[in-house]
Amino acid sequence: MPTQLVGQDNHANDVRVKTVFSGDVMITYINHNITLDEFTQEMVAICRFAPDQVFTMKWVDEEGDPCTISTQLELDEALRLYELNRDSELTVHGE
Repeated sequence: MPTQLVGQDNHANDVRVKTVFSGDVMITYINHNITLDEFTQEMVAICRFAPDQVFTMKWVDEEGDPCTISTQLELDEALRLYELNRDSELTVHGE
């Protein structure tokens, strides 16, 4: 079940994730210490993918370039740069 919530007050320490898939934009909040498996399950839930559906996750860096998230290291780097740049949200595209 996605942690998609409307109020932002309860998520002051969480990462706001804007997910774009199939023309839809969805907002969810994740913990800074999320694992790749947990993040993948969040994307499956929020995008309503079938459990066996293959998909690719990409985040958009500060230069607007898509960067694949397929390992824990890549996810950690996306979250590190989110913090470093003090971004308002992490933008993720599903393909």
